[in-house]
Amino acid sequence: MLMSKYDKIKTDISHISQLTKTLAKDDPRRIIHSIKVGFAITLVSLFYYFDPLYQGFGVNAMWAVLTAVVVFEFSVGATLGKGVNRALATIIGGMSGFGAHKLSTLSGNKIVEPFLLGLFVFITAVLMTFMRFFPKMKARFDYGLLVFILTFCLICVSGYRNEEVIDMAHRRISTILIGSSTAVIVCVVIYPVWAGTDLHNLVSTNILTLSLFFQGFGLEYFNTSSEINSDDEYKTSIDAIKNVLNSKNNIDTLLNYAKWEFRHGRFKYGHPWTQYQKIGELARHCACRAEALHGLLYSQVQASNEVKAKFREPCMKISAESGNALNELSIAIKKMNKPSKANPHLQNAKQAAENLNLMLNSNIWKNLNLSDVTPAATVANLLADVVSCTEDIAEAVQELASLAKFKDVKVSPKIEKAKLTNQGSTKRRCVANHVILIETSSPTSSPRVSVPRDPPSLAMAQQNAE
Repeated sequence: MLMSKYDKIKTDISHISQLTKTLAKDDPRRIIHSIKVGFAITLVSLFYYFDPLYQGFGVNAMWAVLTAVVVFEFSVGATLGKGVNRALATIIGGMSGFGAHKLSTLSGNKIVEPFLLGLFVFITAVLMTFMRFFPKMKARFDYGLLVFILTFCLICVSGYRNEEVIDMAHRRISTILIGSSTAVIVCVVIYPVWAGTDLHNLVSTNILTLSLFFQGFGLEYFNTSSEINSDDEYKTSIDAIKNVLNSKNNIDTLLNYAKWEFRHGRFKYGHPWTQYQKIGELARHCACRAEALHGLLYSQVQASNEVKAKFREPCMKISAESGNALNELSIAIKKMNKPSKANPHLQNAKQAAENLNLMLNSNIWKNLNLSDVTPAATVANLLADVVSCTEDIAEAVQELASLAKFKDVKVSPKIEKAKLTNQGSTKRRCVANHVILIETSSPTSSPRVSVPRDPPSLAMAQQNAE
């Protein structure tokens, strides 16, 4: 009995140790963040430990510690948002509470005064709580409205028994300002994590995931490559597609945080963050087509080789060129360049889609069974729809490039033509949760391997969204 419990404890400790190692390895910034939080709380707690500082604030110094604990978040935008919300809400709530207390005392009647204070608390709580249901207020100022109610009620209620209302409000506001400012300063100065950068990388990674899927779909479906991936390797790609489909909460959360951040790195003041939300939505629409194509790839009902041969050329060209266009769009976002390199691929995909449409409307299917044609025709229609989705994404990225004033990269027409005509084989492999792209520009050249990863703070953004 004792040995079994010992083995269970040993197994649990080993599991926790392995999980800790994995979390730290996936995102080393988590370790830095933990150290930053500990440093900020220790710094603020000095107001409680040292007598000269404690005498100025008294027991209210604990509010500074509590504020630092609550306000400090993983990214700069999240910390700034909470810090500003808490500071402004405390100031306005404290002043409003003091004003309500003074108005109630003007009655000069100790019986009427508590009824007036209760009425003020009721009206304020009702109005502020209802305001929390407004979408924009909910997204950016929900925490501030909650703190406003808390501060207003504390001043009004405690002020009824304590005559030193001004002194109490002053100390509370001062300590909360100290805690908020300390958290913000430490978060910004020591290895800052920018939500805007993570949002930028997340959108770029989502488009790259779609690119890798379409670049390999044609080879896999029509089975023309001499090196076909195993089913297990290719099926893991659906996890990457599902990450794109489920990225809405992450993008919305990071967008909200990014709006609080000031200028940093390549992102200037007034950067069009909302455009990333639009691109993310279009990427999810495209991911729906990718998920449907993935389902058809492993469907039990398959078209015959004869039917596939008729669709092969235009479908493979659509799949490859759409993937190449999305790849260029992803690179353009990542490097903040204008997406001019994606245009030739997009034009090729549109031309192939037109040829495919003519083929679908022709009479070459008269002698074939409908059950044989339907699966391949469904794939063809979805791929044609992918071209439209890719075009929409390209327009949104072009709009982002224009609003954010991305760099203009000029490409020689000869070089671009050579790039399109001398494309080598492209093979997709999915290992664990990372998609690996192996490209060769010619049979004799060395392969180039790129491994796109999710932004490190994506897991933290999911926790915040939940």
